[in-house]
Amino acid sequence: MIKPLSHRTESFTESVIREMTRISDSMNGINLSQGFPDFNASEEIKRAAIRAIKNNFNQYPVTFGESELREAISKKAWRYNKIRCNPDTDITVTCGATEAMLSTLMAIINPGDEIIIFEPFYENYIPDGILSGATPRFVSLHPPHWHYDSKELSKAFNRKTKAIIINTPNNPTGKVFSKTELTEISQLCHKWNSFAITDEIYEHILYDGEQHVSIASLPGMEDRTITLNSVSKTYSVTGWRVGWAIASAKITKRIRKVHDFMTVGAPTAFQHATATALAFPDVYYKKLQRQYENARKFLYDTLVENGFNPYIPKGAYYMMTDIKQLATRLKSCNDLDFSKKLIEKTRVATVPGFSFFHQKNKKSNLVRFAFCKKMETLQKVKNHLNRLLTSAY
Repeated sequence: MIKPLSHRTESFTESVIREMTRISDSMNGINLSQGFPDFNASEEIKRAAIRAIKNNFNQYPVTFGESELREAISKKAWRYNKIRCNPDTDITVTCGATEAMLSTLMAIINPGDEIIIFEPFYENYIPDGILSGATPRFVSLHPPHWHYDSKELSKAFNRKTKAIIINTPNNPTGKVFSKTELTEISQLCHKWNSFAITDEIYEHILYDGEQHVSIASLPGMEDRTITLNSVSKTYSVTGWRVGWAIASAKITKRIRKVHDFMTVGAPTAFQHATATALAFPDVYYKKLQRQYENARKFLYDTLVENGFNPYIPKGAYYMMTDIKQLATRLKSCNDLDFSKKLIEKTRVATVPGFSFFHQKNKKSNLVRFAFCKKMETLQKVKNHLNRLLTSAY
């Protein structure tokens, strides 16, 4: 008899988001499930990658990141995030923010440690916690504005709390954590001697006058925050897999050890191209914001017209929506069944909400749409969803 395989891998499933993409591809669907753009990245960033390849940046990089990129990250972190970091001692370049999160958790977690996760959450956080050996505790975000209850948050902290994970702007809700909220979280981190791990990959995708605040910029949080980011979302190159972690030198040493043996290094040419992107002028970010504002409004109006009850995101490029009324109409028993029937009947792929909660058997009555798409794609979505109104299922 074959010996048992890892128990850890039995405690979580494969990605539901990536599964919905596979279903969409198999049905020639319109993929609003996975968060990648279907429009082209800027010509300047593509030329920078080609230039790096032609300049023979094609071998192993410095394992924790090419110096050009670490310098660029340091400058941008101070300019935009008000985070001071030494490019030689405080930055680790990783294979995307995904690896940055796992490397960070593996670098700081010991058996018995707990991590706090706001729920609904990006689905990777639970497997990351399990693989690192952490025990998760959950704090609810409540619609429509996705606020948390201060008493519940305070109660979640205890002497075992090693870290709290913050994703701002948030995937999947679009919540942008305010400076007041981050200050409250920082006070709890000080009280319980805990770290803040903050995933800020959507930092430039903001709406309605919202401002991005990095918790590492708050007083006393410099040495107890690990700030994660990536080139993927802001620069529309999700396949490049270049991310980074910013932390104090003591923590960075541990992250670099894990990273070195996990992936060795992120793609060298793309690191040099990322350095170019991080120096883009403000006009680039303003144009991106306008594009997503238009896409957000178009999708929101489309969903309302077709019987959904969407929540307006304040950041990132996802829209959560309540499906109670439509679920009855499509004779769906849960959000997964609804998502599968939706793609079957309209070719529009979305993500069932259960994947963003730790109780997978709980009916969420939610689905998530990604609107990081060309306007012509969103127009197709509108045309296909209109079938919900014109057809009797």
